[in-house]
Amino acid sequence: MNNAEAYEKLKTYMTEARDLLFQEVVAQRTRRLCVVVEDVYQPHNASAVLRSCDCFGIQDVHIIENENRWQLSEGVSMGADKWLTVNRYDENANNTKACLEQLKQSGYRIVATTPHRDDYVLKTLPLNHKLAIVFGTEVSGVSDEVKTEADYFLRIPMYGFTESFNISVAAALTLYELTDRLRQECPQWQLTQREQDDLLLHWATMSVREGEKILRSIRSEDGSPT
Repeated sequence: MNNAEAYEKLKTYMTEARDLLFQEVVAQRTRRLCVVVEDVYQPHNASAVLRSCDCFGIQDVHIIENENRWQLSEGVSMGADKWLTVNRYDENANNTKACLEQLKQSGYRIVATTPHRDDYVLKTLPLNHKLAIVFGTEVSGVSDEVKTEADYFLRIPMYGFTESFNISVAAALTLYELTDRLRQECPQWQLTQREQDDLLLHWATMSVREGEKILRSIRSEDGSPT
């Protein structure tokens, strides 16, 4: 039994409205862009970024923890984290390096967001490759490691006295513009059918009471590995 078939069985435990919502949302998800949050120390900022990712259809978020441990502020994230694929890097001496290496191996170009470099703005950033958008810590921004490894630099033009946007604001502005461009300019921005099937099954398993137990039973009846 593949995941699409398993979802068809598991969705009988959900309402039709929930199934339709899942189908609508998964059709708008993308991995063409992903978000990287490096060493953010204020829980409400990291949580607001997750909320923006969910709202704009970004499925994958990468959390780098070097000096600061990531904490979730549920009142800000509004449960967005449960619908996203959150990857945490907290086991190495240099978690930034570990994260960027993994992303590059997965075919991503690294985009460092900084107001001090003017290589690209949101309307001109190339979208012909998968992009990992890196947002840095609240005070100093992205690390030197990110700047060294970056393929592109991205800035948001500002016209006031303040030097930079708050990270959560910068992320929201960036994702709004880039996901809008992505849907207009890139014909293959959506998840593959297999990725959609996997995600639907994961969401359903979380949403159904005792979902994992029911799924094991479904697979067992079919003779599939549990």
